[in-house]
Amino acid sequence: MSKLGKLLLNKYFVTVIWFGLSLAAVIKQAAHHHINNYLIYKYTFINLIGQHNLYNLQPEFYMDSNHYGPLFGLIIAPFTYLPDGAGAVLWVMFNALVLYIAIRQLPFTLNQQLAVLLICAHELMTASFNVQFNPCMAAIIILSFVFINRKQDFWATLLIVAGTLIKLYGIVGLAFFFFSKDKVKFIWSFVLWSAVLYVLPMLVSSSHFVNQSYLDWYNSLSHKNAENTISTMQDISVMGMIRRVFSYPNLSNTLVILPGLLLFATAYIRIKWFNNLQFRYLLLSSTLIFTVIFSTGSESPTYIIAFTGVAIWFMNLDRPVTGFEILLLVFALLITSLSPSDLFPKYINKHYIKPYAFKALPCFVIWLKISYEILTRSFSHKSAEKVVLT
Repeated sequence: MSKLGKLLLNKYFVTVIWFGLSLAAVIKQAAHHHINNYLIYKYTFINLIGQHNLYNLQPEFYMDSNHYGPLFGLIIAPFTYLPDGAGAVLWVMFNALVLYIAIRQLPFTLNQQLAVLLICAHELMTASFNVQFNPCMAAIIILSFVFINRKQDFWATLLIVAGTLIKLYGIVGLAFFFFSKDKVKFIWSFVLWSAVLYVLPMLVSSSHFVNQSYLDWYNSLSHKNAENTISTMQDISVMGMIRRVFSYPNLSNTLVILPGLLLFATAYIRIKWFNNLQFRYLLLSSTLIFTVIFSTGSESPTYIIAFTGVAIWFMNLDRPVTGFEILLLVFALLITSLSPSDLFPKYINKHYIKPYAFKALPCFVIWLKISYEILTRSFSHKSAEKVVLT
């Protein structure tokens, strides 16, 4: 192995890159007071305990509006007692740490884990630059998968329910239900955590306010979904791509999502491979990517979720990888990960990538490739022995 190769697979070097890029991004934003997302998060808790509508506009404190559930107020709570700049920095580093831990829990070799971190490091920086929660959401989905593999359904369902009550995306963790060895335990654990986490915000607020907040949240998301289709910053999805490329703003989401969902569901016809770790990795990758590319709420920083799926897919490929597979990864790195940055030609990003939502294109192509692999790939029986993690 070359000196460069050894450096890129050095645990300490990768760790510094992972946290260093995010730290630099958030410090720059905090220094210029560009932490609007953090302020939205902060006031979710403040409004929860003050029993003020979580989804009303508050231009005196922040721009835009909140789209997170009442439970999120408890997640952000510890950070709200700090000065805003310090709170934003620690919030971003917390997100980076949670995703780092989640990736390190995957049953890959150390070198494979480090490669996933390296592939995702720049995309994480994009999320960190926007002071986003999405790294935590990616971690929630990954750890749901990890805990089910470990036969720890009780903790897996905790994460699935928490992710759902925070940002809805967490519900996709149910995609791993059929990997559970004790489905009865999974179901009762899911019901238990649903009840516990639903009422938990009531401890700092009131039952009436929290119940009303869930109704308000639904209305907020419905309104946001309608707005997303006319925004160049939102709807960076397959639907958004089609709408913009073909100048068809009235495209029904259902016409795209339903075929995508049916293709996603075809994974479950290969029942005999449910215990195979390579197959499970494919479904994990598919889930992470699907969650983003078929959501009208997806924006550039959301793609840390999808890009983690891309990295896991690439490290799960049979070796040696083909030239086409390397090309797909490079395509994703250039268009999805680097296009919003200064490393990419601004003219191309401004006139082609952004206006046509092409950031979604590489992930969509890779998701189609994953779907094909799920249906056709011959898996090694040896990998079935590695399903239960140690």
